[in-house]
Amino acid sequence: MIYADNAATTKMSEAAVHTMTTLLQEVWGNPSSLYVHGQKAKEVLEQAREEIAAVIGASPREITFTSGGSEADNQAIRSVAEWGRLKGKMHIISTAFEHHAVLHTLNRLKREGFEITLLDVHENGLIRPAEVEAAIREDTCLVTVMTANNEIGTVQPIREIGAVCRAKKVFFHTDAVQAVGHIPLNVADDNIDMLSASAHKFHGPKGVGFLYVRKGVPLFNLIEGGAQERGKRAGTENVPGIAAMATALKEADAKRETNAAYLTKLRDRLIRGLLEIPHSALNGDAACRLPGNVNFCFEGIEGESLLLLLDDKGIQASSGSACTSGSLDPSHVLLAIGRVHDVAHGSLRLSLGEDLSEEDIDYIIRSVKEVVAYLRGFSPIWRDLMAGKKQFIL
Repeated sequence: MIYADNAATTKMSEAAVHTMTTLLQEVWGNPSSLYVHGQKAKEVLEQAREEIAAVIGASPREITFTSGGSEADNQAIRSVAEWGRLKGKMHIISTAFEHHAVLHTLNRLKREGFEITLLDVHENGLIRPAEVEAAIREDTCLVTVMTANNEIGTVQPIREIGAVCRAKKVFFHTDAVQAVGHIPLNVADDNIDMLSASAHKFHGPKGVGFLYVRKGVPLFNLIEGGAQERGKRAGTENVPGIAAMATALKEADAKRETNAAYLTKLRDRLIRGLLEIPHSALNGDAACRLPGNVNFCFEGIEGESLLLLLDDKGIQASSGSACTSGSLDPSHVLLAIGRVHDVAHGSLRLSLGEDLSEEDIDYIIRSVKEVVAYLRGFSPIWRDLMAGKKQFIL
């Protein structure tokens, strides 16, 4: 079995599993309690906070633990929006291909009276800092742009966008769920005010993540209740999960350069092989993308059928975000970069892991070629294209 859907979730590392299972058995106290078991849990919690902060160049007090990336996105955006409402700044800038945790939050704010500007994405899947700067107004309170796209893997010029926001005195948030642990990130050097991350994207457990908030940036409660996380996120902390997240992130960061070089080699080998398929196209910039991300469109087929037949061949992949995998609509990300509906329906995302070999990549290439040819063999759209009744797009 070849697992090639690491953008959806990663397998927990052995070190993270060991940390989590050990703490489940040995450190089960409530970190808010004053007795020994509680204080032991508190020590583990604060050590994890220090370790995570060190990886991204933050102060431990700037880290708030959450249930994952979606909660972190929601809290970051709604916090600055609430501050903006109080200051009379009710304009927010984002992009058309953000994760739905961002887009749906912005839609809700729009219904509450905020004006939302979604920047167009260029065909190569990149946002230009100059366009961000041009969109900023006197009443802009927030710019939120993802570090790396969850579907096509393109890595944005975050440092430059952050510098624009800093110069304009506008808060800058980035959804870095796909990026943390995989590419270099330093919140100070990259001019980031708020950053969202999720443990299960870098070999940690599901259901735990963190939000970085630079000192001085307003943070409002999303969840009311107790005084945990300095009163900014109520609910007893998941100490074993948080500690496992810290273990996974330290491990990922230590291996980051080696893993990135290896995955980039596999990625480029896979891209070259899939480009041999007629009327196919790589989605997003060929170089400025995550090391393990490959996203293709194949004209004349449906992505769902492609996935099912690849699964029969032992290859687990996706057609886009796992959060919308039940939808029959084409990917909003592919539409944002200019793919038409018919082409966007025939998409395939392969997100590679360090456990794969070059032989695995060659098997994926052969299998995709076979499945695409098979599906095109009885596709009425493909017959019309070959007969000249329709024009090829790719």
